[in-house]
Amino acid sequence: MSRERAKHSTLPPVQQNIEKLEKVIKDGNSYGAQQMYKSISARYIAAERYSEALDILHSGACLQLQHGQVTCGAELATLYIETLVKAKVAYDDEILDRVRKIYKKFPQISVPEQLGDDDDMEQLAEALGAAKTRVDCCSSFLRAAIKWSADFGPHKHGSPEMHDMLAEYIYSESPEVDMAKVSSHFVRGKRPKKFASTLVNFLGKCYPGEDDLAIARAVLMYLSLGNLRDANLLMDEVKKQVQSRQIEFPESDLMQFVVYLLLTLERDALPLFRTLRQAYKSSIDREPAFNELLDEIAEKFYGVRRRNPLQGMFGDIFKMMGGELGM
Repeated sequence: MSRERAKHSTLPPVQQNIEKLEKVIKDGNSYGAQQMYKSISARYIAAERYSEALDILHSGACLQLQHGQVTCGAELATLYIETLVKAKVAYDDEILDRVRKIYKKFPQISVPEQLGDDDDMEQLAEALGAAKTRVDCCSSFLRAAIKWSADFGPHKHGSPEMHDMLAEYIYSESPEVDMAKVSSHFVRGKRPKKFASTLVNFLGKCYPGEDDLAIARAVLMYLSLGNLRDANLLMDEVKKQVQSRQIEFPESDLMQFVVYLLLTLERDALPLFRTLRQAYKSSIDREPAFNELLDEIAEKFYGVRRRNPLQGMFGDIFKMMGGELGM
């Protein structure tokens, strides 16, 4: 017991360490400060003084990011989440605010689009590399935070607010946007109108033939989670924003399918759902993931259990064996 007390007493008040480390960063020694943040917070964690370790890591992550040290800041941010897990801290609004504060410190810098001489090309290559690093670092931090929030909070898929943060950062900062990844986070968020405006922005700059795929994917992802309300809201909002911005809404068989599907899911109409899938098969097959999403939708809305390919194969084998044995 006395050893435990001694162990605790060797650690100074946390604010003293935070101020000391802040000075090291302000003096320009980000690397030295990084090692100190890690070693000092580790001592608090070893003493099970988690709250103080979290204060140190949070302060360090914010300061490093504020000073443009993205890799260092992201490392401390991820250690902050790992400490939440180690301490079994429950998800609440206070921690969400602290995660959001770190997120807002990640730089948001436009990648230059104009190309000129060789120097400009070199500058562009550097900017693209830096953008990729920012997105990778922020994504690692927020993915860890989402997993913690799913394990220690009420949301099965993790904090909706954190999903929205990640979707927005990936979309705004990625040199090449992966719209499927952006959509997968937005549909687990709680801002369908923001998702709609992001989609409309994407329509204005995507390759021909990607526009209707992006909208259909977004709607089907919402529906695969059983969320008919936001699927409809998204579709209505996209149409409204497209009209106000004078962008052409994609007219295709796939879009027609999505409109009919939304209407079909309003009622108990499994035969019609199956007929639609068959009738628009060639459009659905344009995106390999769509059939999987539609299987999930059938399960969510009509209770149709998805057939495991292996179960089907073994079932066929057993039937054959049964026939041979006269069963």
